Amino acid sequence: MAKRTKPAAKRGQTTSKLPKVGAGELLTLLDFVRFAVSRFTEAGLVFAHGTTDPVAEAAFLVCEALHLHPDQFEAFATARVTAAEGRKILDLIARRVTTRKPTAYLVNKIYMRGLPFYVDERTIVPRSFIGELLEQHFGRQENEEYDAEDGSLIGDPASIHSVLDLCTGSGCLAILASRNFPNAAIDAVDISKDAIEVAARNVGDYGLQDRLKLYRGDLFKPLGGKRYDLIISNPPYVDAEGMAGLPRECRAEPKLAFDGGADGLDIVRRILDEAEAHLTPQGGLLCEIGRCRPQLEAAYPQLPLLWLDTADSEGEVFWIAASDL
Repeated sequence: MAKRTKPAAKRGQTTSKLPKVGAGELLTLLDFVRFAVSRFTEAGLVFAHGTTDPVAEAAFLVCEALHLHPDQFEAFATARVTAAEGRKILDLIARRVTTRKPTAYLVNKIYMRGLPFYVDERTIVPRSFIGELLEQHFGRQENEEYDAEDGSLIGDPASIHSVLDLCTGSGCLAILASRNFPNAAIDAVDISKDAIEVAARNVGDYGLQDRLKLYRGDLFKPLGGKRYDLIISNPPYVDAEGMAGLPRECRAEPKLAFDGGADGLDIVRRILDEAEAHLTPQGGLLCEIGRCRPQLEAAYPQLPLLWLDTADSEGEVFWIAASDL
């Protein structure tokens, strides 16, 4: 008698290989995080989308499944999970392992500086260092008086009246800028129609339609002769070698948001060459370029670029004043 064979999986489908979990074996949030960490490590997943390790990724996934802010995890770590909630968490873990898609896409959310933003596969998952730098060097905390000696690179944040975010993607940096510069009108540009649609959703979620205007176009082209007190940008900067070696998680994101040409600087060069014409005399440019610092300094040895570090980065973001361009 011929053996019955299982039908072949359709192209693009994946089959979960996660071990079965019996009733009552996983009870608390911590139990599910431990299980997720084991599965993520076993599958060799890559973490580069707002989390940097399997523990942080697992905690993020579990919290989102339970509608908890990540800051609430510790308070509920030992709380028990209902059977329905447990099934939801296990499904997300299985999808993360089998599809290799970033968790942010699976839950349609990412946090930057503690704020939630909607995200889907129409735009890159935001993970820029610029949000932290806006707070460190360009802004002040709520109720904190401005101090001219605090290291701010542009003076009193309240004096900033116009900000441009180039390659805005989901719009998160533009929205963060609106919080740091309370008197500024914000413009944000992206060449991708899909990205602009995602950004519009986030702008609407934060009620910023009157302060933040979105433009679809190629860098400065849709802006005419407008000038800004501050330009920020996290443009595509992955070089050809990096593009060839992108992990599956990153290949789920739009290629357009990564590809910076042979040396990673195709877009960055254009920004540097054109920025002076769109800055006010006292303005400046803040730009993230990943690991392209050696190439950039070789290409522009005359520019006095100031490299700004964060808790998790060194030499990946530069600042240059309009007067130095």
